[in-house]
Amino acid sequence: MRQKSGTGKAPAQQVIKDIRRATRKQYGAEEKIRIVLEGLRGEESIAALCRREGIAESLYYNWSKEFLEAGCRFTLQSGTLALCARKLHSN
Repeated sequence: MRQKSGTGKAPAQQVIKDIRRATRKQYGAEEKIRIVLEGLRGEESIAALCRREGIAESLYYNWSKEFLEAGCRFTLQSGTLALCARKLHSN
């Protein structure tokens, strides 16, 4: 009996999704903070920053929202930055 023509594609598509998921870059809290602070400086557009960093604009805005909700100060004092990093890392 012949198999239907579409049955072999589903497992292949699942393998591709698994590979993409496994190879996706994971950003640490410090890197998220660095990118958000660069965006807040306003030296370049958010779109240009996101292209340079290889992230989607929506991801940048999610990080920015988390950063602001965490109550982080826009100073680079080590204690404040460490506190922000812990809060962002937990999300």
